[in-house]
Amino acid sequence: MKIEGFLGANAGYVAELFERYRQQPESVDAETRAVFDAWGSQGAGPTDVVTAPAANVLSIVGAANLAESIRRYGHLAATIDPLGTAPVDDPTLAPASHGLTDEDLRKLPASLVGGPVAHTSANAFEAIEKLRRVYSSTTGFDYAHVFVPEEREWLRHAAESGRFLPPMEPHSAEALLDRLTSVEVFEHFLHQAFPGKTRFSVEGLDMLIPMLDEILCSAADQGVRHALLGMAHRGRLNVLAHVLDKPYAQILAEFKDPVQPMSWLVNLGWMGDVRYHAGARTAGPRGQLFVTLVPNPSHLEAVNPVVAGMARAAGTRADQPGASVFDGRVTLPILIHGDAAFPGQGVVAETLNLSRLAGYETGGTLHIIANNQLGFTATPEESYSTSYASGLARGFKIPVVHVNADDPVACLEAARMAAEYRSRFGRDFLIDLVGYRRYGHNEGDEAAFTQPLMYQVIGAHPTVRAQLARAQVDAGQLPPDLPDTLVRKHREELEKTLASLEPEKDVVLPVPTPAVAGAAARVDTGVPVERLRELNAGLLEAPAGFTFHKKLERGRERRRASLANPSERSVDWATAEELALASILADGIPVRLTGEDVERGTFSQRHAVFHDAVKGTRLIPLQTSAHARAAFDVYNSPLTENATIGFELGYGLHAPGTLVIWEAQYGDFINGAQVVLDEFVTSGRAKWGMKPALVFLLPHAYEGQGPDHSSARPERILQAAADTNLRLVNCTTAAQYFHLLRRQAHLLATDPLPLFVLTPKSLLRHPAVRSTPLELEHGRFLSVIDDEEARERKGSVTRLVLCSGKVYVDLVTSPRRAADPHVAICRVEQLFPFPGTALREALEGYQALTEVVWLQEEPENMGAWEFMRPRLEELISGRCPLRYVGRVRSSSPSEGSAAWHQVSQAALIDQAFVHDERSPAAPLVLSKPA
Repeated sequence: MKIEGFLGANAGYVAELFERYRQQPESVDAETRAVFDAWGSQGAGPTDVVTAPAANVLSIVGAANLAESIRRYGHLAATIDPLGTAPVDDPTLAPASHGLTDEDLRKLPASLVGGPVAHTSANAFEAIEKLRRVYSSTTGFDYAHVFVPEEREWLRHAAESGRFLPPMEPHSAEALLDRLTSVEVFEHFLHQAFPGKTRFSVEGLDMLIPMLDEILCSAADQGVRHALLGMAHRGRLNVLAHVLDKPYAQILAEFKDPVQPMSWLVNLGWMGDVRYHAGARTAGPRGQLFVTLVPNPSHLEAVNPVVAGMARAAGTRADQPGASVFDGRVTLPILIHGDAAFPGQGVVAETLNLSRLAGYETGGTLHIIANNQLGFTATPEESYSTSYASGLARGFKIPVVHVNADDPVACLEAARMAAEYRSRFGRDFLIDLVGYRRYGHNEGDEAAFTQPLMYQVIGAHPTVRAQLARAQVDAGQLPPDLPDTLVRKHREELEKTLASLEPEKDVVLPVPTPAVAGAAARVDTGVPVERLRELNAGLLEAPAGFTFHKKLERGRERRRASLANPSERSVDWATAEELALASILADGIPVRLTGEDVERGTFSQRHAVFHDAVKGTRLIPLQTSAHARAAFDVYNSPLTENATIGFELGYGLHAPGTLVIWEAQYGDFINGAQVVLDEFVTSGRAKWGMKPALVFLLPHAYEGQGPDHSSARPERILQAAADTNLRLVNCTTAAQYFHLLRRQAHLLATDPLPLFVLTPKSLLRHPAVRSTPLELEHGRFLSVIDDEEARERKGSVTRLVLCSGKVYVDLVTSPRRAADPHVAICRVEQLFPFPGTALREALEGYQALTEVVWLQEEPENMGAWEFMRPRLEELISGRCPLRYVGRVRSSSPSEGSAAWHQVSQAALIDQAFVHDERSPAAPLVLSKPA
């Protein structure tokens, strides 16, 4: 045991023990005595301390505490601001705070300070000074909050040993200068060649590019195969050019902004995006590392969980039955944050919270805060309540290194240390790269309006390239003419590229792949009944001695008999889902199912995971089924929609052959992820050529549970529906759900689209929703289901009610159904893509119609009405009136009273069969002509 183990708050007690040991060794326990005996071999034993007076014992304690203070709080005295702002400092960093003078420290052994600095120091004073140079120079090591002793000790040794400091021989200094010159000249050239064009330059944080170089080279050497980068607009073009190797010609062509190449893509649903949102993918250093910069919107930090999900998928093998296998050593997520956005955007904390959760861990994410010390115009005091922009990371036990962006050596040391820590421990690491922003928020913005003093300093401040060039030339490391030669070289390359540019040819845009015409209709989703029985039997197998909860055992017995009679309506919703997933796995397609309480299901319907009632062990039938040919994963997610939907979206993007399903606790809560839905799920294809295929299961139905437990907001999904960018369905039978899931899985390769499913709640066990096993064998998903009971009386039907979802069951189970044979009820199971052909066929079957009704539970300004109305009017083409029946326009989705709901629901069902404009008893229900 070393003396370092006794430093810190307990040092005074240890000194007291040592005094007792000095006078009478037997007075202390054997283990402590052994430690004190060993002090002599470390230079702090009897020859140095035993003969000291009592006052010297206090000096020993003071020296130990001073060293500990520097390790803990030295970052508060580090000069990390390139603009010269004085550090906040801390009084415990001064010897006087511990009752010491410099002379006292010179009289004490260096071993009291401990660590690598002690081995090269003659006394405690020298060791303390070296410690200050480590912790309070241009780097602030901030790791005292890391709670794992092994990690904390590694971080301490890494900082104090200097083993990650890069060599600065002439060849490495020249290479670094050349890299910084390419970064700076690129920005200067764009500024001069395209004045007024927005580019969000990296200037002031130029070292970001060499740091990424260092991290990626380390990752390649460590065996990483996929590096996934997420960042906002600041410095993005420079990263594209110099880290992703996007050709200068392509970037310059985008600044020319040619229209012609866009025209033919518009017909494929292509809209594109601004140049500083674009992504890219390339083979990185060493040839075996693929680097992807993920496209992102201007919604800062929104890309974080998407990158994390992609990284998880990149490290996952799912081609074998059972649970998938994740290897974090082959994947590396890197997130570059803004100093105002990191503490300000809630998705940051949500994503950090995923980092150590089963099913979401990525083997560690490297975070870099591109710290401008300024938001748009907001100062740090206006942006965060923590001491640093990185303060949030401390709560997640993430080590932090604050580093001055004008010190290249310190920056590269931080990058090397981060890469090695992540590789060794599989944990997140954060670098707070403190620099400045050369211009305003964008190049056309005048920052001096709000920060006049700061921008006076910035205007006179030399770039990091200029500082490095001067230092290396003055030190005789580089020839005096080399810096200017490098500037000319890079500028000439850019000038030559611009001179030969042909914007119409050089601009490169992703080419959206048009969907295979009719692919969805051609998918064979039926499964023979005998095969279903085999799958069902496999799902019901359990290890010997496994004890099921009594209620669940009864359900398993019902499941065992559910397929006995092929013509009996015995397949409920949960059975259909499990059989669909089992058959998909048997087809060799992996499945990932996550969400809030998804293992059991919000309504206790699923039970994808059984828990032994006696031993508490887990059983996951879809993992143990002998028929599976691919992996099945199921995870309860943390209580967030934003980060988890982003994560699952990213997972599916990087693993396009996996059926990825996310289920909401209630569909109402999906609006907690509105940014991800708007920016990635529904528009990612049109902006960036993404091909999301995430499945959303959204419990949706009006059942008297109030405004936050009724609606999955289908109107918002439909508002974003265009150019066949998604599918929105509202199934009413178990068979429909079965075929829908199988169709989605088998379209992953040919026609991937996000799928929104408005799923039932009370109908999960309703007899009207059950299907026969034969319907699973011979059927297919139907976008429109006609009224089978009206088949023989179509000629006398005068009113056709169109509806979608659970309200259909309310209609067909109403006593009015039998009393009004002139009314037929047709279900629209798929709302988008709009099933125009199927609806036209249904309408043409009723030649005596005098009225078509669209009926919905939602208010008039919600639900599907405002989407369906113009399309239905076009289909009807004036043949007969179109009528709306539903709740009145409202700012809230539903009533807050269950009794009030029942009154409204009863009136709504009645209005399907009668022509009352408005019932006085139910003022929230409306029937009116379109």
